[in-house]
Amino acid sequence: MRFWGWLGLVMSAVALIAFAAVDGQAQKRKTPYYASISAGKARMRTGPGRNYPASWLYQRADLPIKVVDIYKEWRKIEDPDGTQGWMQANLLSDTRTGVVMGSIADMLETPRFGARVVWRAAPGVVGRISKCARGWCRFDVRGRAGYVESNRLWGIDPDEVLG
Repeated sequence: MRFWGWLGLVMSAVALIAFAAVDGQAQKRKTPYYASISAGKARMRTGPGRNYPASWLYQRADLPIKVVDIYKEWRKIEDPDGTQGWMQANLLSDTRTGVVMGSIADMLETPRFGARVVWRAAPGVVGRISKCARGWCRFDVRGRAGYVESNRLWGIDPDEVLG
């Protein structure tokens, strides 16, 4: 029995060290950077703590956000409308997503003007972004994918490159 007790203690210590290392890496990440909301429901607060009042309730997983500041396990975020507030880091994901801004965006077969339109996305549609270069991003909305001009998406900087 003593062996299993010690083993459990050692495993707990290893888990805590790993969590601290991950949290320490997040603390060192340079802001601002883009991320997304991972939870189906996530509260934005007026300050970095549960004792601060909630100012907004997001009910849209994968919504892109910009992290503008970090305080312990809290992230000060900005949403696509420019609203800022604090959210717990465990409600966020590093998954890159974007939201269509302006008017309907053509989703093209290849990243070039004149390519065949395979889908169209209305303003406000959220999708995952990848393979961004030279002003184009691959935009995937639940399996329906195509290339969209990066300036049509909120969630990516104009000259940013994603592999």
